[in-house]
Amino acid sequence: MQRHFRVLLVLALTQITGWGAVSVLPVIAPRIATEFGGPLPSIFLGTSLMYAAMGLAAPWVGRAFRRFGTRHVMAAGAGMIGLGLCLLSRAPNLEVFWIAWALTGLGGAMFLTTAAYAYIAECEGDRARSLIGTLMLVTGLAGSVFWPITALVENLVGWRGVVLVYAAVMTLAVCPLIWFGLPAIGTAATKATNEGRGRKGSVFVLLVTAIALNSFVTFGIEAVGIQLLQAMGMDLAGAVAIASLLGAFKVGGRVIDLLGGRKWDGLSTAIVSGAMIPMGLIAIWIGGAGILSVVGYLALFGIGSGAFAVARATMPLVFFERADYAAAMATIALPMNLINALAPPVLAALMAGIGAQATFAILGGLSLTAFSVLLKLNGMRMKPAVGE
Repeated sequence: MQRHFRVLLVLALTQITGWGAVSVLPVIAPRIATEFGGPLPSIFLGTSLMYAAMGLAAPWVGRAFRRFGTRHVMAAGAGMIGLGLCLLSRAPNLEVFWIAWALTGLGGAMFLTTAAYAYIAECEGDRARSLIGTLMLVTGLAGSVFWPITALVENLVGWRGVVLVYAAVMTLAVCPLIWFGLPAIGTAATKATNEGRGRKGSVFVLLVTAIALNSFVTFGIEAVGIQLLQAMGMDLAGAVAIASLLGAFKVGGRVIDLLGGRKWDGLSTAIVSGAMIPMGLIAIWIGGAGILSVVGYLALFGIGSGAFAVARATMPLVFFERADYAAAMATIALPMNLINALAPPVLAALMAGIGAQATFAILGGLSLTAFSVLLKLNGMRMKPAVGE
């Protein structure tokens, strides 16, 4: 029990910090756009490049896990994120700004989310699903914790100063904590966990489709949600407060997974949460920035997206053997992160072109499509093998 708690504590602290450090654009993007003299979508292109780099690097990172060990790769990734953020803080123009985000994305592929899940799958065995779910929900607090901090520090030292502070934290605190805080795993265990191949087929395609569609929605709102709320008439302080509350509501999504107990698996959680996400988006689409619609949005979309975050990480365990989990997640990471890379600029462009409420309507349609795919997957769960 002490080992499980140690692993969860170290990963929770470092993942929250890592995601908080790379999720600064929703708060600081307007000032960057003013300084560089570029449109807002060109600033959010940085997030897109980060996700694109994470996706393209995923197959290479999967091989690095097998060769060097997940813990070592994660520590190096934390340091690389720090390097990317340091370059970002010194960027003289948009071109260097974009290069810095791509470098940060390479570090993210080595350190964020998938790497943490792979480490848990390697060292925790039958407890992997429970720990992955808990970690995913805790990581959802990154925005709630770091957006207010980012806004406060930016007011004191500017956007370059806050990015440089996060670069120092990643390099001087997170990197050593991963290296010394996580228990070492034998190479035999690492090979056994990663030697399986993520099998492809109709189930795999549907799984990727459902995950990618809802990830586009949830990551997109996480990236530009503050600007969407501002476009609906809220001031910056109110928009940051709502966005931060959304992260807190995501933690409540863990309750949905717990309600099912051992009778539920990742797909069961995905179906319930996949129905809540479009309901929350429809509420704010119809009601705008009114109190009732915002409460409905927070409760339905917040809890639903939090529960789907658990499902996104645990659904592959329904269709793949645990030995194949890391390989399957690495394969899923490529298309998922490339789709996520499109979300910030696409949503920023939609917001500018058709308005915030119409953008929420489109996101609701995408999430309804994802829900229909999840229902189809549910009918295929009894098949003996993926793609066979």
